[in-house]
Amino acid sequence: MDISEDEGLSVNFTRRIETARFGLFIFQVGVDEREAAMPLQRVADAQERFLSAPLYQVASLLEQEVLVGSIFSTNTIEGGTLTEAETKDALTLDPAKVQAVEQRRAVNIKTAYDIARKSAQDPGWRLSVNFIKQIHAVITDGIPHKHNRPGRIRNNPKSIVTYVGDTAHGGRYKPPQYEGDIALLLDHLTTWHDELIAAEIPALIRAPLIHYYFELIHPFWDGNGRVGRVLEATVLHADGFRYAPFAMARYYMERIDQYFTLFNLCRKQADKKTAYPNTPFVLFHLDGMLTGINRLHDRVNVMVQIMLFETRIKQLRDTKKINPRQYAILTQVMERDQPFRIDELRRAPWYEALYAKLGGKTRQRDLSGLREQALLYIDGEGLVRPGFLRSG
Repeated sequence: MDISEDEGLSVNFTRRIETARFGLFIFQVGVDEREAAMPLQRVADAQERFLSAPLYQVASLLEQEVLVGSIFSTNTIEGGTLTEAETKDALTLDPAKVQAVEQRRAVNIKTAYDIARKSAQDPGWRLSVNFIKQIHAVITDGIPHKHNRPGRIRNNPKSIVTYVGDTAHGGRYKPPQYEGDIALLLDHLTTWHDELIAAEIPALIRAPLIHYYFELIHPFWDGNGRVGRVLEATVLHADGFRYAPFAMARYYMERIDQYFTLFNLCRKQADKKTAYPNTPFVLFHLDGMLTGINRLHDRVNVMVQIMLFETRIKQLRDTKKINPRQYAILTQVMERDQPFRIDELRRAPWYEALYAKLGGKTRQRDLSGLREQALLYIDGEGLVRPGFLRSG
């Protein structure tokens, strides 16, 4: 093993590991600090704005939304077939009673996230091989696979060769095949991460690097992508990023081709000894964090608007400034995630039941009253929204 310090982002620690069978494996920061400086600042600024929002009012709702979206996204990246709604339903099941494999995948990821969040809240937490194995064990628990054993490092027989990637995303890569090499590299990965912490390399740089090199080591038969994204999120969570690390999975899913291609691009640049070979993946990650934090900020604003609107219409109902029918209309409209046509509202069974013994003029008067008070908005295309989303 050789450790050197190169020019680059702060101190660019490079670990050169000679393995028994795989050959030379190199860990390096490999990030151009000039290119990373502005994205790092933008993420820091966005995080500061986000933390200034009234999170305490909506924290539990936001956490649940992020959890469902992240589990759906990271599972989909690896071929999961549950929809986001089905994922949400699966998470309400008793883990001990889950039978379907697809539901098990979702429940396992939630368990891994719970462990990650709890671990990251410990000021003394450090990335370790045991932690990596623990995350893998829960992610692949009960998931059928011919070779995989939860928490056990891969050890390929001569008859089976593991490859990662495909030609559509930059080519195939042959990671270490021998258990001894994999174990050695995982041990060095965690030690290297400790050195980066000591050198004050920002978590926003460390997290994608751990993700990237973990995937190059590819230590398990199954679940490597899911484990790698959990490790990345844990490093960020330990540094104070509470929601955005888990929201990164959606960003990766939405840009899945770029995500997979960048692993190969950075690997090939390192092979060619290109300066700062890991810059593209780290910049991609920073853009994802910025996108995720801004999305979360926008969502918090909407959630707070909803809470204020709900309080307002209850007060209007209680003071008889709107009638029970109008209140029922508003609550039903607010339950819809998307605008919908006024004709759909008028045909809804619950709406028809409200006016079963009343005439058309009463219907019209109720709707007009809601619009006049800016409680209900119907645009030029006949789409209905709650009043506070008039410009949505």
